[in-house]
Amino acid sequence: MNIALILAGGVGSRLGAKIPKQFVEVLGKPVLAYTIETFEKHREIDAIIVACVKPYMNYVWQLKEKYGFSKLKWVAEGGDTFQMSVLNGIRYLEDKIAREDIVLVHFGASPFVTADIIADAVRVSKEKGNAISSTDFFLLSGGKKNTASVSDPENYSDEYINRDTIAVMNSPHAFKYGFVADMYKEAIETGVIETVEPHTTTLMYAMGKKIYFSYGSQLNIKITRKEDLDLFEGYVLMKQKHSAEGRE
Repeated sequence: MNIALILAGGVGSRLGAKIPKQFVEVLGKPVLAYTIETFEKHREIDAIIVACVKPYMNYVWQLKEKYGFSKLKWVAEGGDTFQMSVLNGIRYLEDKIAREDIVLVHFGASPFVTADIIADAVRVSKEKGNAISSTDFFLLSGGKKNTASVSDPENYSDEYINRDTIAVMNSPHAFKYGFVADMYKEAIETGVIETVEPHTTTLMYAMGKKIYFSYGSQLNIKITRKEDLDLFEGYVLMKQKHSAEGRE
């Protein structure tokens, strides 16, 4: 089986909305519903689990009924970080799927994901054990003096970074279930999980794992700020127009 683990545990404070960004509505439909819908429609996805911020777990079940998400099988409680939400989802699936099954981890607030991105993540993870949707870096790049935002007037760059050496990693992250379950088990037992940033990819680096690339797109952005919502609304309107004209 191929299972989509969709993360809806964040609060999205940078968006400035009163509710988590994945539940903000665009043209009358929550962002999360658009994301689930893409996986629901994909012929290679067999089941969906949402790791959700606790107060919205019942709401996710309501989305299932409202939009007819037949592949949405489970809703687990999300964690405080990306990594803890992934871990909660992985643990929830322990007695439900096989070690050779593929789990695709995806941000609930990343509704731009497309069928070809999902298909290639499945393909590469079956061959290599894992896959991260990635693109080359196409813009000029420089190292920041510190970790503050570029909007900080005291921050600046005095170091050139060769963009050809950079891989831009996105979601979905796809894994054979046995691979990711064993990795988290070892990371917890050895304490490595406490030494890295709360992200699955940083954990993989810390544990000496190779990360394999699958197809990605610069369009597949994660909604973080208000302008991202505006961009997604335009994208949805474009898709609706194409559908009405008989072209996808």
